[in-house]
Amino acid sequence: MRRMDVRSDWALELVLDKTYEAASATAVKDRIDAARRHMNGGAGGNRRGGRRLLDLLGEARKSASEAEDWEVLRVLQDCLYYAQGRLLRPDFEEKYRLFQQGPRNDNVRNWLSATLRASSKFWTEVGRTFVDEQPEASAGELLAHIEAQSLDVPFLEAPAEEPARYRIPRGRAEMALWMERVLQRRVEIDAKEAARRIVSSPEALAVLAADEDGRLVLQAAEWQRRSAALAHLRQVAEDPLASEHDLQRALRGQYWIFGGRFVGEAAHRRLVPGNEVDIPLIRGDGALHVVELKQAARLGDGLVKRHRNGWVPSHHVNDAVGQVVHYLVGLDEHRERIREEFGYETRRATGVVLIGHPDAHPGIPESEINETLRVHNTHRNRVEVLTYKELIDNAERSLGHEAEETPGRHTDRSA
Repeated sequence: MRRMDVRSDWALELVLDKTYEAASATAVKDRIDAARRHMNGGAGGNRRGGRRLLDLLGEARKSASEAEDWEVLRVLQDCLYYAQGRLLRPDFEEKYRLFQQGPRNDNVRNWLSATLRASSKFWTEVGRTFVDEQPEASAGELLAHIEAQSLDVPFLEAPAEEPARYRIPRGRAEMALWMERVLQRRVEIDAKEAARRIVSSPEALAVLAADEDGRLVLQAAEWQRRSAALAHLRQVAEDPLASEHDLQRALRGQYWIFGGRFVGEAAHRRLVPGNEVDIPLIRGDGALHVVELKQAARLGDGLVKRHRNGWVPSHHVNDAVGQVVHYLVGLDEHRERIREEFGYETRRATGVVLIGHPDAHPGIPESEINETLRVHNTHRNRVEVLTYKELIDNAERSLGHEAEETPGRHTDRSA
């Protein structure tokens, strides 16, 4: 059985205790108490975590949503992210420090202050050197020089002949930008990352420059990388033990899987207080696209259900769609601040829910599942629902592969 690291510690227990006191609905209190009992049920007084804790926290969050206790819901969402390792300990402890006794822990603040102070001294010295060398330079030229220096920082080198010393190579970022534009126009690959690797390796640059068919090699390498990424994602999606966190790791950095409409993955996931998007994508028109990840093959009994003479989406699907709609409403309400602070356009934001896998429903034809979700999608203009298999099959076809057939199943090819 796959091992899963779930954080279960004193900070989480303390926040759950206070959340229990703050909850007003009995059902919410019962769910929170179940999570606390599980945590404290370890052998020898040790706290327990595991998948069961994540499930219990998820049930408590759902109960708070049904009770419309939004404050408790936000805290439980953070507790779930903290247990999954998606919310860092300093952020979690600082955000809920009012639940703790004693003076505020200033270690993080002091570390950040020292880092900013050192950074300020460094850039002041960069500016002073430039002004000494070019006393006639204008303020605009000075700022342009500092900005150019900052763009070269990601290419920091540690010369082998100078231990414990580091060097920022001048002009490396400009060369990477040139290489990125060349690759984007001539080769269908992830140009930015490839350009950074190439310009950081003089040997790779020399080989590429000397080889007229270099782009074919790059195309083949990128095709192979994407094929391997899809194979890994399919393996995770078909694993009945895989968690949402496992699925998120398999999809990280693979925005191309979602189709050619998207130009990249947004750097920020927490855009609205209390909400954190699983995967935020950027469409070609600059608008945000929210990807909400749910269980795949582990969702054993909840993708569709029988209703009269047909199939309809289950409450798991409807709950997930409602969650994305809630995200989109929050993005709409904060659109001006998000545009100013992050540069994302959220007024036209859309979303997709990835949920379930046909393998978890061997008694239902895959075509019936896909058609049920497709009909459901036609009645919504901002949120789409897809199974992981349908997403992967579409991506396979975009690479020129034949989508995988499942033995004994009627695979829908019309997507």
